[in-house]
Amino acid sequence: MAEISIVDIIRSKRDGETLTAEQCDTLAARVTDHSVSDAQVGAFLMAAYCRGMSVSESAALTRAMAASGWQADWGSFDLDGPTVDKHSTGGLGDIISFLLAPMLAACGAYVPMISGRSLEHTGGTVDKLESIPGYNPFPEPARFQQVVAREGLALVGQTAQMVPADQRLYSVRDQTATVSSLPLIAASILSKKVAEGLQALVIDLKVGSGAFMRSPSDGEPLRDMLKGVAEACGLNCSVLFTDMDQPLACCVGDGLEMREALAYLRGDRRTDRLHRVNLQLGTELLMACGISTSADEARERLQRALESGAAAERFQRMVVALDGPTDLLDSPDRHLELGPVQRPVPAQHAGRVNGVDGRLLGHAVHDAARLPGQHRFDHRVGFAELVELGQDVVQGEPLAVVHGRDEPETEQLVDCVTRAVTLSTENS
Repeated sequence: MAEISIVDIIRSKRDGETLTAEQCDTLAARVTDHSVSDAQVGAFLMAAYCRGMSVSESAALTRAMAASGWQADWGSFDLDGPTVDKHSTGGLGDIISFLLAPMLAACGAYVPMISGRSLEHTGGTVDKLESIPGYNPFPEPARFQQVVAREGLALVGQTAQMVPADQRLYSVRDQTATVSSLPLIAASILSKKVAEGLQALVIDLKVGSGAFMRSPSDGEPLRDMLKGVAEACGLNCSVLFTDMDQPLACCVGDGLEMREALAYLRGDRRTDRLHRVNLQLGTELLMACGISTSADEARERLQRALESGAAAERFQRMVVALDGPTDLLDSPDRHLELGPVQRPVPAQHAGRVNGVDGRLLGHAVHDAARLPGQHRFDHRVGFAELVELGQDVVQGEPLAVVHGRDEPETEQLVDCVTRAVTLSTENS
């Protein structure tokens, strides 16, 4: 059989043809071994973005990407519970992974979570994990599985061995304005989940101003694509919508969001909206994997995992197992730095919060925190204590507290909050 050319694959997709499984296998292999250039990768991504891909094509690409590296085999670990995971399509203040994974582990599930970095205006789980001093989000696959088997969970990023084709495609998508391609989103998400060897998966599909999809109607095609590709790949998967017309947590920024996650696990603060979404996703997973037989039982298990401190203990054990500090839960101030310049943003007049432009806030933090010439971030930068939709504020009350690196940057972020948060007039 003649060798399949990467140029022919790009041409086929440019011309709107349906890629074969063999072409997808070749593409993933060539992306992984770097025998194709970033220019060619970008050309393929743009062709796929413009021409689209069918469910069968996306599924073939998903399987090829999953097979590009190591895939989990849990048979030798004699696990006494199911392997499950949750994935979010990305939204501001989304700290659910750090809350739900240890809660699920405390309920008897095993959570091998392979996550990604920031894309566009939304934060990345790996970037937030890197705010923890010493934490190793890129362990060798054998160690990753050992931590999951021993502690019940491991939150990590992709390595050269874990779905390497997706790691490279993910990076180039962010540089070529092709992030929002539905088939590419599905392949990126689900290739990691196929590699994890899961028995149940729930996808948290974010919609609203702080997410990629602006409304549920915008999100329905992605939901259908995800469910179709998952089914074709043999994954037990459900998809739930979460409203992101405001940040899910009351903060934006890697270190600030990690602080909020720790406060939630310790019981210091659990905002209603964050808690409700977390329990909804956890309930769906516990029922899907058979740990719970009813929604009420699942919610009770999850709540008990929190109130007993078992979830917090699981998170701390995972942090230690992956080289993080032994006292992160007890002493977050010792390990999670705050911005050197902090400034509250006062409301210019009294009123009710009727708009929070999450996209504006997310881009501002992404741009301000990004280190020059790198896809890495200053974890101290962000917004804390953000007001919520429907909240009444008086004149001079803070809409948020900005954490910046220097005075000019902080001033820009203050201006961003002023523009992003809209208030009704006092008499409206």
